Amino acid sequence: MLQRALDDTYPDEVRNHITTLTVARTCANACFRFGPAFLATIAAGLSVSLDRIGLAVAISELSGFASPLTGRLADRMHRRTAMWVGLLGVGIGAAMAAGTMHLAMFSIALIIISQSKVLFDLGLAAWVSDRVPFERRGRVIGLTETSWAMGLLVGVTTMGLVTAASNWRVGFVVGSVAVVVLAAAVRRVIPDDPEGQGHAARRAAVKGRMTPRGWVVVAGIFCLMSASQSLFVTFSGWLRDRFDISDTGISVIVFCMGFGELFASISAARVSDRWGKERSAGLGAGLMVPAALLLALTNTHLALGLPMLLLAIIVFEFAIVSAIPLTTEAVPGSPSRGMAISLGMGTLGRATASVVATRLYVDHGMTWPALMCAALASGMVLAMWQANRMRLAAQRSVSIE
Repeated sequence: MLQRALDDTYPDEVRNHITTLTVARTCANACFRFGPAFLATIAAGLSVSLDRIGLAVAISELSGFASPLTGRLADRMHRRTAMWVGLLGVGIGAAMAAGTMHLAMFSIALIIISQSKVLFDLGLAAWVSDRVPFERRGRVIGLTETSWAMGLLVGVTTMGLVTAASNWRVGFVVGSVAVVVLAAAVRRVIPDDPEGQGHAARRAAVKGRMTPRGWVVVAGIFCLMSASQSLFVTFSGWLRDRFDISDTGISVIVFCMGFGELFASISAARVSDRWGKERSAGLGAGLMVPAALLLALTNTHLALGLPMLLLAIIVFEFAIVSAIPLTTEAVPGSPSRGMAISLGMGTLGRATASVVATRLYVDHGMTWPALMCAALASGMVLAMWQANRMRLAAQRSVSIE
C-alpha cells in the first residue's frame, strides 16, 4: 500500500487516503491514454487514416485552453467535489467514445475525458497542497503520479487485451465502468476540506499572478508534453505498419512501457525533493534527447528501435513527475491555477504534436517524429536550467536582505 512510503511526519489524512486517490487516478488515466495508444486500431475501426484521426486528437487536445477556467472552477469547489465530479465526467466521456460513429463525436468524447480528468487532477493536487508543504510535496505527488504509469501498465494493457478479444469499443466501456465506481468511492470516503479552507475562503484569497519563473516552467511543460506526444501518437502505427504487430503484441509493449514508467515515477518520488525538482526534470528530459535521436537512426530495426522508444517514454515520466510540483507554486496562493495553466500549455503542446507528428509519420515514417521529440525535449532542458537559475537568484536575494 502506498501509505507505507510516507512516514508518520506526513498528515494521517494523506497517508490514509493516498492509495484510494491513486487508484482512482489510475482508472482516469487509463481512459485518457487508451485512445492514443490504440489510435491505429480506432482509425481502422472508423475507416479513417491515421493522420485524420490524429487531427481529431489534436482538436480534443485544444480543449486544454479551457484548463485555466477549469482551474478557477476547481479553486471554488470543495476538493472532494472536484475529484468525484471529474471522475464521473471521465466515465461519461469514455462511454461516449465507445458509442462513437464518426470523428466529430469521437473528438467530443475525448474533450469530455480530457477536461474532466483535468478537474480531477486539479482537485487532487490542491488537496495534497492544502496538507503538505512544498518542500516535501514531491514525494506525495510523485506517489500519486505512479497512476500515470499504472494507467498504462494495468489500465491500458487490460483495455487493450479486451480490445484484442472483442473490439476497442468494449475497451472504452470497461474503462468507463471502472472510473464511475471509483467516483462513488471517492465521494464516500475522502474527507471534506479542512476548517477554514473551504471554497468560500479560497474565492476571497485567490488573487495571485503567474510568476516569471512560473512562465519558464510552463514553457518547459509545453516542450516536454509535445516531445512525448510525438512518439505516443505514432508508435502503434509504426509497429503495425513496419513490423505487422497485432493489437495483442502492442498490448504487451504497452505493458512493458507502463512498467518502465512506474519505475520512473517511483524513482522521481524518491529523489526529486533531494536532488531538486528542476534538476531532476531537466535530467529526465536530457535523457530523452539521445534516446529519440537513436530511435530516428534505428527505427527500421525492431530490436534496436523499440528499446529506444521505451527509454524515451520512461525518462519522460521521470521528467514530468519531477516537474509537476513546480507547477503548484507557479501562481502564489493558488496551486490549482498554476497547475491548470501548465496543463493548458501541455495540452496545447500535445495538440500541436498530434497534428505534426502524425503528418510527418504518414509522409516520412518514424524518423521525423523521433527527431521532433529530440528537439522539443531539448527545450525542456533549457527551461529547467533557467528555472533553476532563477530560483537560486531569488534565494541569494533573500539571504542578502
